[in-house]
Amino acid sequence: MPEKYATSAKSALMVMMLANREVPNTELKETYKITLLPKDRDVLNRDKLLETLKEGRRFIHRITDRGIDWCMTHLVESELPPRVGPQARVNQELLRRMVPFLRDRGLLAEAIRSRGLEELIRQVYLELGDGYQDWVRLAKIRPRLDGADREEVDETLLKMVKAGTTHLVPDSNRKVLTEADHAAAIRIGGEDKHLMAIEES
Repeated sequence: MPEKYATSAKSALMVMMLANREVPNTELKETYKITLLPKDRDVLNRDKLLETLKEGRRFIHRITDRGIDWCMTHLVESELPPRVGPQARVNQELLRRMVPFLRDRGLLAEAIRSRGLEELIRQVYLELGDGYQDWVRLAKIRPRLDGADREEVDETLLKMVKAGTTHLVPDSNRKVLTEADHAAAIRIGGEDKHLMAIEES
């Protein structure tokens, strides 16, 4: 398979495929040490492997289904280094069998995009709010969690709070609370929490 893209561009695509959410350019650089140059980003956008939005001064990227397909093909068809161990070769052979099977049945993107509930909550939060640290109502988040069980959602939210990067607070203006707000609230320490904010990791 011809190498069309810069190493940083290919690495960025892989990160976004695994993250399965919008990834800010700053996260690529600070967390994964990947510098996605404008010229490389533009090529990925042009080839419809990547969608890039600009929010203020931030660039935010999201991989497309076509981008996922490219990543899986690259993983399967790229040559392993000569000195790579047997485990890596077995893993690649497994991919060589699984990818065509899923692709032929139209399930490849769905298989890659399958995610845990915490990741889904994070994605919905970012879609509804104005970026990290914005306060978003649980009443808006819960209906978009693919029918996840209420108890499972609450357990996941509590886990996220304990991790220290997610915050849940009550709405101090009780007059604006709707029936949906009351129904979606999570009770912690004897107090109903209606709003959630997530810090950028």
